[in-house]
Amino acid sequence: MPCLAPRGGARMTIGVGLIGYGLGGAVFHAPLIQACSGLSLEAVATSRPGPAGVATVRDPQALIDDPALSLIVVVTPNETHLALARAALEKGKHVVIDKPFVPTVAEADALIALAERQDRVLSVFHNRRWDGDFLTVRELVASGRLGEIMLAEMHWDRFRLGLRAGWKDRAAAGTGLLYDLGSHLIDQALQLFGPPDAVSADSAAHREGAGIDDYFDLTLAYGERRVRLCAATIVTAPRPRFALHGTGGSYVKYGLDPQEPQLQAELRPGDEGFAVEDPAWHGIFTDPDGRNERIATRPGRYLDYYAGIAAAIRGEASVPVDPADARSGLALIEAARRSAAEGRTIRL
Repeated sequence: MPCLAPRGGARMTIGVGLIGYGLGGAVFHAPLIQACSGLSLEAVATSRPGPAGVATVRDPQALIDDPALSLIVVVTPNETHLALARAALEKGKHVVIDKPFVPTVAEADALIALAERQDRVLSVFHNRRWDGDFLTVRELVASGRLGEIMLAEMHWDRFRLGLRAGWKDRAAAGTGLLYDLGSHLIDQALQLFGPPDAVSADSAAHREGAGIDDYFDLTLAYGERRVRLCAATIVTAPRPRFALHGTGGSYVKYGLDPQEPQLQAELRPGDEGFAVEDPAWHGIFTDPDGRNERIATRPGRYLDYYAGIAAAIRGEASVPVDPADARSGLALIEAARRSAAEGRTIRL
């Protein structure tokens, strides 16, 4: 879904207002919106300096009230998503919300129903569907080369002893590692394998002074298949990002998609080498006879998300991430939190 053509063609350009310009707004959303020919980033609501050449305001309501803006993108603390998205939808705006959507299933249901009544596009920024490693895994699973997959493990490890000053390390609705990274891992698992039969979960706060979970280990049951989703904050030697084991072989892949660090370094979609992974990080397929083959990682495609949003607003395509998918992820998070608290498997 190309999104790099020059502006000014026959298609309408959709005015966008971005609420929030922290890491998510500055590194992901603003650069991707600006790279998309169907979208025009007109204003940012933030207390910080915004992107060059873009108007900034402090009050998010000013963007919601602006008749020149058709799309509002919400990239603020999770506990504020519901109120901001509701206000924008009620004003007749299309809305994108950063993952994990909202803190609860009940809030997700309320927003989905409101978007339907208003006949507006509502979507959630699950950009990790367009990680190069996930695109590669998805293709490998669909090919059947792994045979019947009996064990799949997906890890996301960091080493971060200190607590961050921002909202993500503060106890509030929708915070903690399960909401932060878990929402990505759960979404990827649901895309690969669909809804599980049951979930067993463990979580903990490993860092001194942490008031939120910074470790989790989820096991999703699909009949006899097991899918483990794990993340931890005190790991200096990260585990494989993906490890899938089936009757036809295994695929093991280390490392993270390069798009985030490249965007932080101010590379942009279309720049030479953008989204291309160093071959040293390519995953290894091992067949039942022990023969190894290095599998080239597909280039990531974060820009496809906003190209899809533009197409959906124009009525040319479905939304790239259905909010019902994000709602399903929230339901799994709620079940996992209950499993961890009660120390038992939760049937779904």
